[in-house]
Amino acid sequence: MTKNFALYNEMVALFAGDARRCQHFIKVASLAKHLAESENAGAELVELIEAAGLVHDCGIKIGEEKYGAGHCTGKIQEQEGPAVARGLLQKVGYKPEKIERICYLVGHHHTYNMIDGLDYQLLVEADFLVNFYEDGTPKENIAKAVERIFKTGSGTKLVKTMFGL
Repeated sequence: MTKNFALYNEMVALFAGDARRCQHFIKVASLAKHLAESENAGAELVELIEAAGLVHDCGIKIGEEKYGAGHCTGKIQEQEGPAVARGLLQKVGYKPEKIERICYLVGHHHTYNMIDGLDYQLLVEADFLVNFYEDGTPKENIAKAVERIFKTGSGTKLVKTMFGL
């Protein structure tokens, strides 16, 4: 069993009974991995970005417990998520340096003005791709976000193809 296979199961258990949240992180992880492979990232980065996609919203559960359902903003997710992610990543056997980077990504995945690496960019693009669909974002808003946020050739091509831009 791979670490990410175990992490997938841990996240499903964390969000047991909340199929919408499970569907979200599964889609983000899958798209993040796909984008990383499309960008010819090495195996280590592909594994890391898939893990980050799996745990990127793990702070929602504790955020909603603290602040109430529907009141867990992106900033609260960034605040609460790294501690939860750290525990899950340690449990499945990630090494400390990988845990630190993944926790950094979880703690910044709604901050778009300080993207500092391909892994961060891919996570943001994958999350946007899923959110565009789940939120029913109008095409004109998607086009504006693509201009502002998307930087990879693979992510840009995929979003334009998916949404007919």
